[in-house]
Amino acid sequence: MLLKAIFTNSSGILFSRVLGFVRDLLTASILGANIYSDIFFVAFKLPNLFRRIFGEGAFTQAFIPAFAKSTKKVRFSSVVLLQIFGFILLLSILVSLFSHLVIKIIAVGFDAKLLDLGAPLVAITFYYLPLIFLVSFFSALLQYKNHFATTAYSTALLNLALIGALLLARHKDSYTIATYLSYGVVIGGFLQVLAHLYSIRRFGLLKLFSLKDLSAKYTKKFYHTFLQASIGSSTAHISSFIDTWLASFLISGSISHLYYGNRIFQLPLALFAIATSVALFPMVAKAIKKNKTEEALRLMRKAFWILFFVLGFATLIGIVFSHQIIFLLFQRGSFTESDTLHTQTILSMYLVGLLPFGLSKIFLLWLYSLQEQKKAAKISIIALTWNIIFSLALIIPYKAAGLALASSLSGFILFFLTVKEFGFKSFWKLLKFSYNKNSRG
Repeated sequence: MLLKAIFTNSSGILFSRVLGFVRDLLTASILGANIYSDIFFVAFKLPNLFRRIFGEGAFTQAFIPAFAKSTKKVRFSSVVLLQIFGFILLLSILVSLFSHLVIKIIAVGFDAKLLDLGAPLVAITFYYLPLIFLVSFFSALLQYKNHFATTAYSTALLNLALIGALLLARHKDSYTIATYLSYGVVIGGFLQVLAHLYSIRRFGLLKLFSLKDLSAKYTKKFYHTFLQASIGSSTAHISSFIDTWLASFLISGSISHLYYGNRIFQLPLALFAIATSVALFPMVAKAIKKNKTEEALRLMRKAFWILFFVLGFATLIGIVFSHQIIFLLFQRGSFTESDTLHTQTILSMYLVGLLPFGLSKIFLLWLYSLQEQKKAAKISIIALTWNIIFSLALIIPYKAAGLALASSLSGFILFFLTVKEFGFKSFWKLLKFSYNKNSRG
């Protein structure tokens, strides 16, 4: 069952990422790596950060255990939906009204002209956030029903919307292209919501929503857990956000080079590590709840070795063929040989941290299954702090590549701390753990 769930998630992610690379190929060719692409990537950075935090586990890790234990499931789900969606929608309106201030915080290195150009794009793209929350909420309910396909494949709709925006705007000026892309982000989010609503209806989950008796007393513990899970799940994404912030002080194109390098890095991370963690979490959580520790460790062991070999191979191939990968994917149109050289170095630096970042997700999930979100959050904060220190130390001598290397170094610290919390003795047992041949997974 674990392998089937991993395959479902991986195939959906692969399909979406293939379209994502088509999107990036078109973006690099039509828009290039310049100040206008930098502006769009900055505008999309904040909602994309929240998308990854919501979509890659934090909300699900907090919601599913709380929903399963709740004796008032309709009341609980309805309150969570209305409260969080209302808060995010209000936040989006405020960001829209004060978008100039927001982009000034995100990209401190931008001058007044660039801030003026970027503020309208921030106002547009941030409305993707309430839409992606709805997607995450519906996804959690579907995962509770052991349905993963809709969420895995629906990200492709965002990529299709962005591809459509690029094709429509390909003959226009660069700023107009960036504006079309911003609207494409929102349209893609709307399409994802529609896809999930269809599956929610098909699985008969619409009955879980009601406007009657909306008491919030069942949600206090959930919000506490969700906040801690969000911190624990967001280390890699916050470090990427910090990269963008610091890169705004570097030469034009640096933000774009980091974006393209990180996009390649994210493919194996999502395809294998995230797909595995999404499939693994409900199984390990249920096994621990039933006091079947041996079964939980068996699942952990299987997932560990799958990721160890696959991510290790991906790291080796990615570093050795970094130039060829960037050249084949992006070097055409406005994306030059110089852009390829800068991006390949950044990609190699990011890939150094692929294995530790991927494996740490397994051990973080172990803590979530034990409802130790506070410990996971503390570990992630320590790793993030080191990432900031490394970034400040490496940005001057190595520029954008130093920021990517700093992120990877923090990944090793994250992995060490998660294994330490799991227990070094338990980790050794995990590596040589033998289990009953008749047990199922």
